[in-house]
Amino acid sequence: MNRKIFETSVRFFRDNMTARYLLRFLYKVLPMVMFVTYPALLAYAFFNLKQDFLKLTLVPLGVFVAVTVLRIIVNEQRPYERYGMPSVFHKDTVGKSFPSRHTASAFIIACAFLYVDPGAGATAMVIAFLIELSRILAGAHYVHDVVAAMAMSLLAGYVFFFMV
Repeated sequence: MNRKIFETSVRFFRDNMTARYLLRFLYKVLPMVMFVTYPALLAYAFFNLKQDFLKLTLVPLGVFVAVTVLRIIVNEQRPYERYGMPSVFHKDTVGKSFPSRHTASAFIIACAFLYVDPGAGATAMVIAFLIELSRILAGAHYVHDVVAAMAMSLLAGYVFFFMV
């Protein structure tokens, strides 16, 4: 994302109230949906899929830790830092843009749902994609931040949920 695209996107969502409300829903509410339903999945696994409970707990935790460490090491500026213009929702986090932790978490949780129930997993994948898109449109992340996070989670999900 270059400066012109960033500024155009931020201005569009600031000037268009309907679009801003929709983006706010994607940006704020959908992550909460994912992070509230994940403990429900763990509770279900604890009582019904005891053999998978540890896997469903440790794989997302491992991805979260790996992404957190990578963000600290890389410490890339966020678009609003680089371009000197506030994001749509006025984030003030400095650095740690690559990779997107929201995106990585959403996709690895979606993989966990996919492992347990393909229908719920497909729905969770759509939600994860919308979360990914919202991070870019709000100006909180670059495209490569969210694509890398998605790729890391999908790879980890595939390997640890479906191959191991």
